[in-house]
Amino acid sequence: MSIPQDPIPMPALGPQDMAMLAAVQRHGSLAAAARALGLVPSALTYRVRRLEEALDVLLLDRRGGRARPTPACEELLRAGTELLQAWEALAQRVRRIATGWEAELTIAADAVIDPRTLLELCERFAALGAPTGLRLRSETLSGTLQALLAGHADLALGVLLDGPVPAGVGCAPLGEVGFVFVVAPHHPLARATEPLTPQQIRAHRIVAVADSGVGGGLTYGVQPGQDVLTVPTMEWKLQAQLRGLGCGWLPQPLVQPYIDSGRLVACATTLPPRQARTGYAWHLGAAHPHPAPPGRALAWWLQQLADERTRTALLRCRPNAMLW
Repeated sequence: MSIPQDPIPMPALGPQDMAMLAAVQRHGSLAAAARALGLVPSALTYRVRRLEEALDVLLLDRRGGRARPTPACEELLRAGTELLQAWEALAQRVRRIATGWEAELTIAADAVIDPRTLLELCERFAALGAPTGLRLRSETLSGTLQALLAGHADLALGVLLDGPVPAGVGCAPLGEVGFVFVVAPHHPLARATEPLTPQQIRAHRIVAVADSGVGGGLTYGVQPGQDVLTVPTMEWKLQAQLRGLGCGWLPQPLVQPYIDSGRLVACATTLPPRQARTGYAWHLGAAHPHPAPPGRALAWWLQQLADERTRTALLRCRPNAMLW
């Protein structure tokens, strides 16, 4: 009777293999990928062949002098990236439980958040000497909360409080922001009879900030059929309106210094006043079977946000709040 042999162990598929295949996909040839990875082409070719033998699949189509990922390789890269992200999330969770500090904390900031105040808070956090790295994301409208829900952020500042709070998410009010309809002094609407009607506004281009959420569905103040200049951030919108490229609503704390200096003109309209109720949101971790307590970095930021002066400053509501 023959004795069953133990199967030959397959080499572990790790981050280096994924990086190697991704480099080939990105550069289109083994030689170019080898240069990018700091390898000689023969060494990279050997590694790829070893991986193909271990998996028993063809990963690269080498016809025509180029190296193109096969469908199997493309699926490996897609699924492998997701697995690596999940592994890193698990590693961060373990480190957080062990030390209390997150390896990294990502903050999604909406367009209404004052970047100067946010950076001042980053300076104060850095002074703690904590081992947590900070990452800032710029979002707009629905994209701010979506970044949190998708796991791309740990804390979201400036989310719109116009609906129910999703499960597993903590939320607290940040404050209200009033919006003012403004135009440049040389814009035709600056000399029009007030209050401006929707018909008058519709005849001129409006400047709108793009919704960074998936689908980009939210927009405010645009009249049906109106010409629109869409810009990526609130700062772009401000600069566009200062140049007379269009009209539109801007946060009152942001534009008041420009109104006071005469660089923008505030116009009364027959439209209802625009007030945005904003808040900040964070993960509670309740969706996990064994939720870990909030990390020390997130706890620090939540403690800062509990101060009304911090919340007010984040909404640009402080004297001479100007762009940096």
